Amino acid sequence: ILMATLDVVIPAVGESITEVVIGKWFKKNGESVRMDDMLCELETDKATMEVNAEQAGILEILIPEGTTVAVGALVARIQTDAAEGGPASDAPAAPVASAAAAPAAAPPAPTAAPPAPAAAALAMSSAPSVPDSSAPLASSSLAPASNRPDPIVRSSGPSGPQRRERMSQLRKTIARRLVAVKNETAMLTTFNEVNMGPLMEMRSRYKDSFKERYGVGLGFMSLFAKAVCLALREFPVINAGLDGEDLVYHDYVDLSIAVSAPRGLMVPVVRGADHLALHEIEREIARLAGKAREGTLSVDEMAGGTFTITNGGVFGSMLSTPIINAPQSAILGMHNIVERPIALQGQVVIRPIMYIALSYDHRLIDGKDSVSFLVRVKEFLEDPYRMLIEI
Repeated sequence: ILMATLDVVIPAVGESITEVVIGKWFKKNGESVRMDDMLCELETDKATMEVNAEQAGILEILIPEGTTVAVGALVARIQTDAAEGGPASDAPAAPVASAAAAPAAAPPAPTAAPPAPAAAALAMSSAPSVPDSSAPLASSSLAPASNRPDPIVRSSGPSGPQRRERMSQLRKTIARRLVAVKNETAMLTTFNEVNMGPLMEMRSRYKDSFKERYGVGLGFMSLFAKAVCLALREFPVINAGLDGEDLVYHDYVDLSIAVSAPRGLMVPVVRGADHLALHEIEREIARLAGKAREGTLSVDEMAGGTFTITNGGVFGSMLSTPIINAPQSAILGMHNIVERPIALQGQVVIRPIMYIALSYDHRLIDGKDSVSFLVRVKEFLEDPYRMLIEI
């Protein structure tokens, strides 16, 4: 039978990506695969992606998991039956011979014969009661056996089972970047509180008609995004960045939204958020969040970004100091909404309060601008109708 071979190579995953890590093989060496079966998962410093089989056949794995390979590298082959051309059988095929055969397992060592009853009893009676047989007996051991407490042998090892997992390339990159931000920026955080009552009242009043008209729900994230975009127009340095010794101002807002996904924290970007209507922001956030949960975000959808919003409140966080998403210069942290007593017009009243935090790079952003920006965001949120005038 004439056999054909299909090469499996690393596809291009982004303009700036030149190498990837083979995170996991979903199929075994020598296993049969169907067309479009997932073969392996690739990890980059920004995202993960999957490689699928372009034809059915028998898989020969050339590069093992955990290996860093260049884009375009040959990592596997699929041997297809050119004569029959049909799909591979469901039954697993015989493994494809690898270049180097594994050495045969050594025969098990013979089991020592159990000691005779008398010898075993003698050995037990003469064995010391402590793990280190060469340690001298303590003086208390000279006391009569009836007066000595039972010895308690404590181990210095772990108290339970352990397991190890290889850190993914994505997690390694996140760790490296977080440490770099802490070490290479003059990061400070300023805080404020927001009375969420007016925003919640507006959302409750219009959410049904909003969804009926635009087909999407009205969430807090899109309202925060709108407030941030408007405030960034007044304080453009918050949306700027450093490039060497140059201060680079962005005359647009590519808004990064932190999303918790099964594979870790993803930060997709809403492009041109400052030119989008509220329902367009909401629709784009929903689309990107869905792709993040499915693990289908592309590298380009997470690249760039000029400012980031992260919401720890969905997990119950009351207050935090979010870390800047480099190379950006500032990040806004949202938190949970809790009813708290506040002073309002000379009266102590209960209102739904959210604490908000702005972490910023003090090398280019002064305290005056950072505090004023956060106050402006607070003003928009506590009087939300003013930011909807243009819609």
